[in-house]
Amino acid sequence: MYDLAVFTDWLAFAVRWLHVITAMAWIGASFYFIALDLMLKPADDLPEGATGEEWEVHGGGFYNTVKYNVAPARLPEHLTWHKWQSYWTWLSGAALLMLVYWGGAEMFLIDYDKIELSAFQAILISGGSLAIGWVLYDFLCKSPLGDRPTLLMLLLFVILVVMAWGYNQVFTGRAALLHLGAFTATIMTANVFFIIMPNQRIVVKDLKEGRVPDAKYGKIAKLRSTHNNYLTLPVIFLMLSNHYPLSFATDYSWIIASLVFLLGVLIRHYFNSMHSGKGRPHWTWGASAVIFVIIMWLSSAPMFRDYDWQAEVVVPDALEYVTASADFDDVRNTVLGRCSMCHNAEPVWPGVNWPPRDVRLDDDAQIALNARSIYLHSGLSNAMPPGNITGMTDEERIQIIRWYRGLNRDIAAAD
Repeated sequence: MYDLAVFTDWLAFAVRWLHVITAMAWIGASFYFIALDLMLKPADDLPEGATGEEWEVHGGGFYNTVKYNVAPARLPEHLTWHKWQSYWTWLSGAALLMLVYWGGAEMFLIDYDKIELSAFQAILISGGSLAIGWVLYDFLCKSPLGDRPTLLMLLLFVILVVMAWGYNQVFTGRAALLHLGAFTATIMTANVFFIIMPNQRIVVKDLKEGRVPDAKYGKIAKLRSTHNNYLTLPVIFLMLSNHYPLSFATDYSWIIASLVFLLGVLIRHYFNSMHSGKGRPHWTWGASAVIFVIIMWLSSAPMFRDYDWQAEVVVPDALEYVTASADFDDVRNTVLGRCSMCHNAEPVWPGVNWPPRDVRLDDDAQIALNARSIYLHSGLSNAMPPGNITGMTDEERIQIIRWYRGLNRDIAAAD
């Protein structure tokens, strides 16, 4: 059993590493080609059918790239296809989703405070929603809305907001944001697999058989590629969000996720404008900063309604005050009853073979040392226990907040 646990943990680590590597390759290639396309400039000596060229210098060498509006008159013998980065990013991400969230559905996927689901039901919703999302998106792109890209993007944003809210009604906060990222990433990879690559194959086939390719295939692919460009940064945020409880485990996490898509659009608009020679719209950074401040406020606003702000740092030499706090006994009972079955030198929760992140909460000293984490993960947010699987109550979370802020007042008074 222990050996299987070690193997499973390292397998998840290996798949996560693969996912990061392939995602870096995909994002890097995508951003490069978008920037290249926007930086193309006309020239008098371009080959027939070419629309622009770009001269670049990198690594001690000079590169001259020429883009054809549809395709060159003659297909070169060597043609590099950029597709596997996208495919392997999605495949490794799907494998990681299955390993962590499907394999640990009762702890990481299902939130019993929201809805009672069996593991099978939760997995069915998880996988089904990703497939349905692509079908709906593809239908809209192929409808007359495909000729109205701005309206289509606005409608896509509405769909993403609805999905953010819907996932938050069913799954844990961690799983909800992760699934919103997977929902978006599925659309992006499906764009490559079902639309962009097939269209490019049609163009290549026409060239080989002596036909002039239809420009519509490039236009369709360009629309999907543009969507991928604007969706990339929000997906990165959503994939990283599971490390930050204040992003996924608060009352307004679905609104936070929705605002992140606006952030992504603003940031990409800046770089796209810069690369296309249309100037540097610095206002986008100011707008992004305002949205980020709103996100920070939303992450903790519900808890600040009833309590005054206090300092949030417990320094090591002040730990003596922690166990002497008036509320410590109640907090200790809560932590021992709701958290220590996993965060223990010898965990007793089924399937947990060592304390998560090597955090122990099984005695007064360990609780004192991890006071700030307890406050952030189980007080200000509901990240822990995962899916509230042990049934921590709102009153117990409020007690944690009162204890942490109270001991900070004590420290300040003593100083």
